[in-house]
Amino acid sequence: MLAELKDLVQKGLFSQKEVKQIMQKRTAFETALVRRIPKKADFLRYATYEMSLEALRKKRVERLKLPKGPPSVSDYALVRRQFQIFERALKKFKGDVGLWIQYVQVAKREGARALVGRITARALQLHPNVPALYVLAASHELEHLSPSAARALLQRGLRLNSDSVEMWREYVKMELNFVESLRRRWSVLGIDVKGKGKEASSAKSKRRNAQGSEDESELDDDNHVEADDMDVDARDEELEEDEAARKQIMDGAIVKAVISNAAQAIPKIELFSSLHGLISTYPSPPSLRETLLDHLHALLRNTLPALPAAIKLAATRHLSDDLTGGHLVDALKNANDVLSEAVRTSTGEAREGVARVYAEFIEEWCGKTVDDSLKAYLVTSLHLLIQQLSSPIPPALLAAHVRLLLRHHTSLGPALLPPKVNTPEKILHVSRKYTTRAASSAPMWLARLDAERHFAQPDDVARAWSAARENVEGDGLADVWLWGLGSQDVRHTNASGTLEENAEDDVIKDVEVLEHLLPESKRIRQPAAASAIHEVLLMRYAAATHRALLLQSPQPHAHLNLIGGRATTSAATLPSDDDARNRAAQQVQQATPQRIAPPTALSEARLARVRRLGAVHTPSVRVWAEVFRQECGWHADRASGPDADSDARVLGAVYEFWRQSDGVEATAAWAGWLLRSGKSQEAVAVVGRARTVLGEQAGEEVERRWKAVLDGPAHAEEDKEADVEEGVADVTGEEP
Repeated sequence: MLAELKDLVQKGLFSQKEVKQIMQKRTAFETALVRRIPKKADFLRYATYEMSLEALRKKRVERLKLPKGPPSVSDYALVRRQFQIFERALKKFKGDVGLWIQYVQVAKREGARALVGRITARALQLHPNVPALYVLAASHELEHLSPSAARALLQRGLRLNSDSVEMWREYVKMELNFVESLRRRWSVLGIDVKGKGKEASSAKSKRRNAQGSEDESELDDDNHVEADDMDVDARDEELEEDEAARKQIMDGAIVKAVISNAAQAIPKIELFSSLHGLISTYPSPPSLRETLLDHLHALLRNTLPALPAAIKLAATRHLSDDLTGGHLVDALKNANDVLSEAVRTSTGEAREGVARVYAEFIEEWCGKTVDDSLKAYLVTSLHLLIQQLSSPIPPALLAAHVRLLLRHHTSLGPALLPPKVNTPEKILHVSRKYTTRAASSAPMWLARLDAERHFAQPDDVARAWSAARENVEGDGLADVWLWGLGSQDVRHTNASGTLEENAEDDVIKDVEVLEHLLPESKRIRQPAAASAIHEVLLMRYAAATHRALLLQSPQPHAHLNLIGGRATTSAATLPSDDDARNRAAQQVQQATPQRIAPPTALSEARLARVRRLGAVHTPSVRVWAEVFRQECGWHADRASGPDADSDARVLGAVYEFWRQSDGVEATAAWAGWLLRSGKSQEAVAVVGRARTVLGEQAGEEVERRWKAVLDGPAHAEEDKEADVEEGVADVTGEEP
């Protein structure tokens, strides 16, 4: 480093003090790199520091306006060191694709063209099945005007990754770019495909006329004239072939061939959607764009003729967000007519799929910033289609109709919506009628429940939710069961529709509703769905009962933020000193004196909660893990005393229930808590009994985790490296 640092000082870019600090920083980074088990983060921190150092050097060169001269060692030493760090990192982490990509990006930023090529070649040898590397290498070649090399790279990648939509998209994009570059180059050179043919024919006629006059004057040279005619005809044929080839290229023959190969390799809607978006937005001449889209959609019709998503893509071909005025109206009407006709003509499961994409189309465009009359036209078209279809009507159409009426009845009003569905009472009537037609559809019931919540009385909402839980089957069953437990639950609203302010009452109501739902969920006829829903309800029930106990606690832990049903301490809400904490606790006691329980009663309530969970509701492993986490947070700052003893009783009960379903996780968690609470002997005893209680293999896993817990603090100290900061503080190593 001596030569480069000396040069930096001589140029006045860094002082002697800064150079010493640079050496100290580099020494610290190098020390971190020679650990027994290297870490990628250490290499990245080192490289980031060198990048910041180089950026600062360039800034100072620009500010000092140093005269340009022959390059010296400091001009490239810092960049070279970045490359060396990445090389050392890749020797350790050859399988990290992200590290290779970062190295390529750094080399590209520094203008090392040859190095980028070598890096990508090495990366592709190690990771031939990563499409991103081929795309990166091909884009580098295109940036340096080498389309043939880029084409070869992508073709090689497609031979190994023929099922990659990204690779085919990039290949089509590259060929589009090639055609556009040729068009612009020929335009600059004055080469016109159509004009060239006219010039060739006129030149041919002139030559023939001249040769004809020569035939009249010199009849003796017949053999030479015939030879000249043959040469002229050959040259004309070559010109015509060149003209035809150029015309085919400009008409997108190469791009069409690539699209055809892609459709043959990946006959999936994802490919067609991706290519449609690419061709529609690429800056090509309109004629070429339409030609390519025609070819793509012809392949789509032949490859996926009955797929609902393909029908929607074909119908919305001419629709885009930048359309306005009459063009938007015509395109939207055509797409609506095509999709609605597809729903009418399809039958069985095919109708369900087409109806689903038609409903998505209507809701998508009603959610955009288009004229209200167009939204009303779409909603009315959906309503008329529902009336015209024979039973059974696809539930997707019914649910979409209710959601649209609910969302837009205020903005559209009776002037635009049909008279039968322009008031809250009629929307409720329509939603209730639709649920009789699709009694087992979760989306339809969810749409009706939303309508009930907006327009009906609380008792009607409760009855509707109960009916939904009884009737719904299949997909969306969990959403129906959890509908009434959200933040907008009608149980938390008053008659005016606003949320109640009494959080304690809300918690109590949550517990009551969940205690009603838990036994009811066991009667679900689908075993897999019943198990999943029961677990989710138990997680909610554990969180609700924990919140209820927190409200009874005299400790300042009652000031906890409850986010998403989970209790987490917030630094913004907890007082910062002991006096403030005591004042906060007194405020809690004064606010709810009748709800505050003494410590002994609270401990018994916590223990009773755990025992009830285990005896009545049969929680899963996830539920017990969450309950253990909740109970660990009660008095985490107290390692001894009556509170710690009560925590030990409660957590011991959780452990006994938990280990029956997952002995390894339960034992590791229980032993870890005992160790943190200063009960190391008991923790060792729990781990020692693991082999006897859980078996040989499970006992070995517990011991391995126990060893990791014991080694944790030592390893944690090794990982404490300060992040590299930007600017002068980063370079000099000074504390910010």
